[in-house]
Amino acid sequence: MSYFRSTGLCSRWFSFSRDGFHATSIEDVIAATGMSSSAVYRYFGSKEEIIRASAEIGVARVREIFVALLDHQPCPTPAETLTLLVDELHRRTDHPDYDMTRIALQTWAEALRDPVLHDHARTAYLDALDHVSRLVACWRDAGFLGPDADTDAVAVTVFSLMHGLIVIHHLVDDVPADQLLAGVTLLGDAVADPRARAASARPLAH
Repeated sequence: MSYFRSTGLCSRWFSFSRDGFHATSIEDVIAATGMSSSAVYRYFGSKEEIIRASAEIGVARVREIFVALLDHQPCPTPAETLTLLVDELHRRTDHPDYDMTRIALQTWAEALRDPVLHDHARTAYLDALDHVSRLVACWRDAGFLGPDADTDAVAVTVFSLMHGLIVIHHLVDDVPADQLLAGVTLLGDAVADPRARAASARPLAH
């Protein structure tokens, strides 16, 4: 994807972020690049190819958030990790011209329509989940989790939180880090409470 930066084609994100994949015409994309149509078509055969490439980069940017967490030394605590997730989300949504999380959000919908993009996005997310699993393994080794903790379950939960934060950012409001930490803590306590487990085993009243 380095050709996006070398050719200036990354400017197409501005239009996609603002108007979405399908409301943005190929003419809009070409105008945003400042290049001729022949130059754009040298890299892409159609608007569909541009959408796929843009969507894949949007997914990759979300993946980078989790990869970056592994670079922190020493290993961040679970609480520090959640705070870093919120900070990273804010950093990526505060750009004055485009918001890469909007591209990611549109990609999830587009992947339901486009099987090629679906397969590419699935591969990228499985890779991201693998990075989260490595982070959770660090927590276990550092003693934040028990030695027999189900690290896969924890990894899926952390991974899901990030995507939930993106959705609520765009549709409701930002979740402050302290509120997220408080909510996760309270929910964890409730799930771990034997009384809560007993209540969950009872059939719901109709």
